[in-house]
Amino acid sequence: MKNDNLYALLEAHFPRDVGAPCLRTADGLVYSWRDLQYGSARMAGWLRSLQLTPDADGAPPRVAVQVEKSPEALMLYLATLRAGLVFVPLNTAYQRAELEHFLRDAAPAVFVCAPEREEELRPLAQAAGVAHVATLGEARNGSLLAAAAPFPDTFDTVPRAASDLAAILYTSGTTGRSKGAMLSHGNLAANALVLDEFWGFKEEREAGGHDVLLHALPLFHVHGLFVASHAALLAGAQMIFLRKFDAREVIKWLPQATVFMGVPTYYTRLLAEPGFDRHVCRNMRLFISGSAPLLPETHKAFYRRTGHVILERYGMSETVMLVSNPYFGIAVRDRIAGTVGVPLPGVSVRVVKEDGTPCAVGEIGQVEVKGPSVFSGYWRMPEKTAEDFTPDGYFKTGDVGHFGGPGRPDNYLTLVGRAKDLIISGGYNVYPKEIEGYIDQMEGVAESAVIGLPHPDFGEAVAAVVVGKPGAELQEAQIIARLKQTIANYKVPKRVFVVDELPRNAMGKVQKNVLRERYAKTFAA
Repeated sequence: MKNDNLYALLEAHFPRDVGAPCLRTADGLVYSWRDLQYGSARMAGWLRSLQLTPDADGAPPRVAVQVEKSPEALMLYLATLRAGLVFVPLNTAYQRAELEHFLRDAAPAVFVCAPEREEELRPLAQAAGVAHVATLGEARNGSLLAAAAPFPDTFDTVPRAASDLAAILYTSGTTGRSKGAMLSHGNLAANALVLDEFWGFKEEREAGGHDVLLHALPLFHVHGLFVASHAALLAGAQMIFLRKFDAREVIKWLPQATVFMGVPTYYTRLLAEPGFDRHVCRNMRLFISGSAPLLPETHKAFYRRTGHVILERYGMSETVMLVSNPYFGIAVRDRIAGTVGVPLPGVSVRVVKEDGTPCAVGEIGQVEVKGPSVFSGYWRMPEKTAEDFTPDGYFKTGDVGHFGGPGRPDNYLTLVGRAKDLIISGGYNVYPKEIEGYIDQMEGVAESAVIGLPHPDFGEAVAAVVVGKPGAELQEAQIIARLKQTIANYKVPKRVFVVDELPRNAMGKVQKNVLRERYAKTFAA
């Protein structure tokens, strides 16, 4: 019987020589493919020794992880798959209030955090009913590695069906409560396989080439974990594993790489470096951008500087990758700035009006998608799941866009906005309602409106417009400082404007479009 466990698929594509380098770190460490097998086997053995059991409703045990990026963190992800458990990655910027919600909602059996946060987070996890707490540090330290060390370096990967749950990714919600998107082994496998071919990894491999992915993305995000890492593992490609993005560090390693994936912020920062030029990019075959809109100006400036045309694509936590500009063909002609390209093989994308009827080419409407990588629904939110899927099985993305248009082929998708006021800042999703909830709880605050404003580096920056109660003296710096103690830094407004009242329409609804226009040039270069 075929084992559809995602790890089994990835391992089947490892190079024949498992002693070859798989991961290289900036501080000189080299991990072979065998190291990846052995390390994940020992961690999987430790997880199995905990004798975790499914919930009463049959849901498999979850492993929630909030650790800094490291090769061992990637091994822990693979170990969770191998053990047949469900991986729940958590942004390292999340603070106590956010983590408390995730731990109670996901109800993991295991929580792994950074050693330096154990004293703070262990009581939080235990209060949420987590049975096992371990630590894993970026410097190969923590209790997890010590606990896993005695276990064998072989492990029989637990059989899983394609429909079995593999991961839960939390994505922000307009109500301020994050939702857990459930992704199966089959969802992730289907996406990895189609990208392997669509982005040229398969062709490069079969032609005898050896791709090297310069990995500077975080591992808690769909982009870094499910797109970049899966692509390299499935291709048998080496990864240069940087702990975080640093433009000068990336420039140092680019001559040894062939593929780079990043968010638009990465590309604007690379262009700001005088040392970034064609010579540095001489061995590159592909630059990919996603997680936020890339400005056409950045797209053009990058081509002028490097001779490379960035490939833009579109995906979501709920769907992994959906649409992409082409890799093959004449890049200058086929990769069109401002578009996210064509639906990937096997993916159906439609743009519809409010009544669900199809939009004409060039007509703006709601983007809906269907395909093998689209998630099954939100974790323990059947009503929300039902609300976000159409009767014929299409997922309502909440994004707004159109096919075709002047100078663009009819099958190219352009995104023009996002429903429900979603802000994407530096590649991270921020929903205003959540931030407004924290601001409105502050002493002296009557109400607030959070908006996204154009920003030359982050694409969009979070800003807040706040109205005080009579007699209150609100200070921008104090509001920002309070928020920094409560929520992830990328959610904290970069500016806070204190006003007497918020603009409203005849129905009393706050006119955020008026606020966005009023403060549009706040971050202008």
